[in-house]
Amino acid sequence: MTATPPATPSPAATPTGGHPQRWLILGVICLAQLTVLLDNTVLSVAIPSLTTELHASTSDIQWMINAYSLVQSGLLLTAGNAADRYGRKKLLAVGLALFGLGSLAAGLAGSSGQLIAARAGMGVGGALLMTTTLAVVMQIFDDSERVKAIALWATVSSLGFAAGPLIGGVILDHFWWGMIFLINIPVAVVGLVAVLKLVPESKNPQGDRPDLLGALLSTIGMTAAVYAIITGPEHGWTSTEVLVPAAIGVVVLAAFALWELRTPYPMLDMHFFRNQKFVGAVAGAILVMFGMGGSMFLLTQHLQFVLGYEPLEAGLRMAPLALTVVLLNLSGIGPRIVMRLGTPLTVTVGMTLVAAGLASIALIGGGSDGTYWGMLLGLVLMGVGLAVSNPAMANAIMSAIPPEKAGVGAGVNGTLAEFGNGLGVAVLGAVLNARFAALVTVTAASLPAALAAAGDEAERARISDAFASGLQTSQLVGAVAVLVGGLLAAFLLRRAERTERAEQPAAPESVTAA
Repeated sequence: MTATPPATPSPAATPTGGHPQRWLILGVICLAQLTVLLDNTVLSVAIPSLTTELHASTSDIQWMINAYSLVQSGLLLTAGNAADRYGRKKLLAVGLALFGLGSLAAGLAGSSGQLIAARAGMGVGGALLMTTTLAVVMQIFDDSERVKAIALWATVSSLGFAAGPLIGGVILDHFWWGMIFLINIPVAVVGLVAVLKLVPESKNPQGDRPDLLGALLSTIGMTAAVYAIITGPEHGWTSTEVLVPAAIGVVVLAAFALWELRTPYPMLDMHFFRNQKFVGAVAGAILVMFGMGGSMFLLTQHLQFVLGYEPLEAGLRMAPLALTVVLLNLSGIGPRIVMRLGTPLTVTVGMTLVAAGLASIALIGGGSDGTYWGMLLGLVLMGVGLAVSNPAMANAIMSAIPPEKAGVGAGVNGTLAEFGNGLGVAVLGAVLNARFAALVTVTAASLPAALAAAGDEAERARISDAFASGLQTSQLVGAVAVLVGGLLAAFLLRRAERTERAEQPAAPESVTAA
């Protein structure tokens, strides 16, 4: 008689379906997540104030946004590795503390350079927060509730991304621009206390060492590449000022890939890219954030500079995007769509709607005549698309990575979001600037300065029309990128599902004893 080995208990869940306080813990980590993500977009409504009070140029404004995103993008994978090895709760608390200190420095900044440096410092804390929140969700929920939990997590992500202009508008309507950063401090303190009290510690005892060289290479490579894109319209795409950083970016990112293949402790296991589910979700995540990041950055300027709305008014007009995402996912419609349609079709539908929203803004909502209904339609369509596609893609990325690498998986997901957002701001901003420069000739470094220097109302109208035309062109470019990304992601995800089904072993035939 052969002894039956004892069953190995699963570490993923308790009989109740996960950690007994999992929903309260989810609320705590979503609070931390919301604070970080708000800072991706809250700065956009402060652009007129920063332009006036800090004498910031268009390039300064772009770097105030991109410094935060690019530092996060470069450190997310290393932060994920460190969280897996040293403890996700521990690094979540450290991230909250660093983010609060960086917010204090940003709120008290007295020049564009100081604010850019403070934003980069905030990116360090943000990287720790972004990786640990999703990793904790993966640890405390079992398979039966994980899709719903990720949908709620993604709802907060979308809310933070879309509600930034509204919250920033409310703050700027009553306070000076520094309060958009100082408001983070009490939230960080409350979040820190709650994390220390409620969130359980989890880590991989065999976690890999942090890949510091990989972090350095990825940060340098992405910064150089995006710098080339930002400065392209100003210096010319074939100029030395653009070609040199572009070449540095390509070479360093190639060195990063080679290093990750050779090092025994990679921050990003390049073999993940052999998984078609992973690649498909990666493609979709980058391009949906590409379109959304660039769109939000440009739309808030269009509402204020061209259509003449105050910061709060502009924020209110951007609110339908956030409200749509929140209503669909809090009502459970988003997760139910994923379960009913499957991941590939859900991603197709969601990203097609995002593309349709961008096209709506370009074709019927991006003019300088004061119309808003085309923009409203576009924002609602984009909100529905985000509510449908984001949870599906996040779940696909995390399910393609081993559970013990949850921190790395969260780092990959966060890196894609941050890099896609920063790249969208840079590329779509460059498209707008190129179109604007082709229509009018101005010497001012920013749109407000150009409007202020205009000699008469006719010249101001020409400048506004040129900016609106550039906005329309950039939104169409974003729509095409999102649509192509959605189709590519769905194709790869469908192929991955077919491959998985084909590789599953057939059910063993029952054997009847003679």
